[in-house]
Amino acid sequence: MTLDTIAVLLVGGAGTRLRSVVSSLPKPMAPVGSRPFLELLVRQLRHHGIRRVVMCTGYLADQIENEFGDGHNLDVKITYSRELLPMGTAGAVKLAQTCLRDATDFFVMNGDSFLEVDFRQFLRFHREHCGLASMAVSRVPNAHRYGTVRVDPTGRVSGFAEKTGSEVAGLVNAGVYVFDRSVLEYIPEGAGSLERDVFPQLLGRGMYAMEQHGLFIDIGTPEDYARAQAICDRLCDVALDR
Repeated sequence: MTLDTIAVLLVGGAGTRLRSVVSSLPKPMAPVGSRPFLELLVRQLRHHGIRRVVMCTGYLADQIENEFGDGHNLDVKITYSRELLPMGTAGAVKLAQTCLRDATDFFVMNGDSFLEVDFRQFLRFHREHCGLASMAVSRVPNAHRYGTVRVDPTGRVSGFAEKTGSEVAGLVNAGVYVFDRSVLEYIPEGAGSLERDVFPQLLGRGMYAMEQHGLFIDIGTPEDYARAQAICDRLCDVALDR
């Protein structure tokens, strides 16, 4: 069943930490098994009924756009919002707003991480809470790379803790969001970060978190990219719910 919403994929970053193992590709195009990592994300969205995708490209954008085209090979409709200079996660979303004219709310996803999530359930959670933004969070045994998210008993995000380097468990931002269209009003023109510049503004205006209990992995470092390769069969199974 088609889910009538749009997913914005942030795929424009340079991926400098992964250059030592994937030097000539944009990070989301890094192969996992026989597929580009980004293809897993698109197939996951399609499996959950999301057929409209906006890819926010930047670094080596031609490689992504040439690979996926208009999306018909994957039974989705892909449009592109290409940044000419690095815009950061917030700037990329703001630049894509012309592709979101008919959206009252929409998903936003990091293009270098994979989360096992029921998109329909997550969208329902967002709409029931009537907030400006909802964030998928995952509990990890070692949060030193991420920083942590503080969530009160009602599910409202109450704050963020910066990376400390300490190897402690915690809830982390899993890189999948639902935004009300009005979030675009809190994003200034130009380069910026969702995590540093936008989310702190939303805390008192209704930002909620929904904990996810399935597979979560990013490919931002050579170590985690190697882990993704080691579990590529499982990633494919989860993406297609096999």
